[in-house]
Amino acid sequence: MRPIRVGTRGSALALAQARWVQGELSRLHSGLTVELAIIKTSGDRIQDRSLAEIGGKGLFVKEIEEALLRGEVELAVHSMKDLPAVLAAGLEIGAVPRREDAGDVLVCRQAAALADLPPRPRVGTSSLRRAALLRSERADVEVVPMRGNVDTRLRRLDEGVVDALVLAAAGLNRLGVTPAGAMRLDPSRFVPAIGQGALAIEARAGELAELLAALDDESTHAAIRAERGFMRGVGGSCTTPLAAHARVDGAALSLDAVILSPDGTREVRGARRGAAADAARLGEDLAEELMRRGGAEILRALGAVP
Repeated sequence: MRPIRVGTRGSALALAQARWVQGELSRLHSGLTVELAIIKTSGDRIQDRSLAEIGGKGLFVKEIEEALLRGEVELAVHSMKDLPAVLAAGLEIGAVPRREDAGDVLVCRQAAALADLPPRPRVGTSSLRRAALLRSERADVEVVPMRGNVDTRLRRLDEGVVDALVLAAAGLNRLGVTPAGAMRLDPSRFVPAIGQGALAIEARAGELAELLAALDDESTHAAIRAERGFMRGVGGSCTTPLAAHARVDGAALSLDAVILSPDGTREVRGARRGAAADAARLGEDLAEELMRRGGAEILRALGAVP
């Protein structure tokens, strides 16, 4: 068999994720050669501005998708939360492996919880969703924009630049990092990003389906269909403060979602329960409900929807 080239970003986390996929493909398909191709994306090159300013997390996948369409790589490995609601024409999600922890972690040195931080705590995050949820929990939070890898962010915490950080549990787990003072935030209240903790293995439409089938986790894929159905239904993107988190238990699926104003003063929350087989429709129905209950007004004020 010809080598399979896998496109990936070059960050430590992206490489850890891609190497896992590389190892699993090699293990599952005897004789298969899997090579990694590191591709630098716009999101990696532009570090002096927030993602919202430069176009959102889709900038972490744009150049990789272009390489996939040009035939320079056969597969791409992404963090699912970086994928836009609609994929580039000619591409598809070929597999969604079993999900890591989808939740967020608060890391702080001098407190036991967000409520215990000093007045006007400085909390580092580059996420609009996390910033809005933080402000919803504590109106006096001062959000400090912070990009860069996990080590850089933890160093800035140690240096006293911020009082706390909010990080993805999945990223810490995949890197094998357990920071002192890390506390898992309740995902039913601090709702995770759409797709957080999951990987997307992207391929050209109609190609390598049999090769990828063994990597796909049915329950995780159903949860992702619900979350991305919500994102499509809302018409939002990575540049708007919204969140959705689905869990699958056997044939049943539960979905929680929230749309927030950036300052955290307005929020519309809701939930859906139903059959995992109806995952995408459940997400779309919940999106319709939240938009009707005030979500559309919040997003319209941001210019995110007409």
